Amino acid sequence: MAKLKQMNKFKITLILLLVATVTFAQQSPRKQATGTIAGANVEVDYGAPSVRDRAIWGGLVPYAKVWRAGANENTTISFDKDVTIDGHKVPAGKYGFFIIPNEDAAWDVIFSKKNDAWGSNGYSADNDLFRTKAKVKFDDERVEQMGFKVAEKAIVFAWEKARLKIPVK
Repeated sequence: MAKLKQMNKFKITLILLLVATVTFAQQSPRKQATGTIAGANVEVDYGAPSVRDRAIWGGLVPYAKVWRAGANENTTISFDKDVTIDGHKVPAGKYGFFIIPNEDAAWDVIFSKKNDAWGSNGYSADNDLFRTKAKVKFDDERVEQMGFKVAEKAIVFAWEKARLKIPVK
């Protein structure tokens, strides 16, 4: 009888755990993009939101405002060796990554010395390692879930119809 009660408690616990998992599953899962550029190991860690029939640029992500380039926790980019981005020397380390999308101009790309902010709320220009401009391209094909890719000579961002390439040496 005691074993039966214990087994029933165990089953109820499993059911509750399953319900909680389904209920609280992240809609913007944490993802990583990894690769090697110029001999440096590169990792981009980000929350990957989906479009879900929303207006992204100028809507969910306003123009001319700092955006965390992802969802939930801060997006970070790590290098295990020094690299150069748009003429800026970037020492090996982990950096917060932000974007300022602009409606009719190149987008601002920000590497922050502070890598543990919670989204854009924790952003401060005082922590900028550097800012640079990147030309955004809009493609006809829509990317549903935001993503980064570490390519041979660049970090590539794609979401909705926007594509951004950040050359790394």
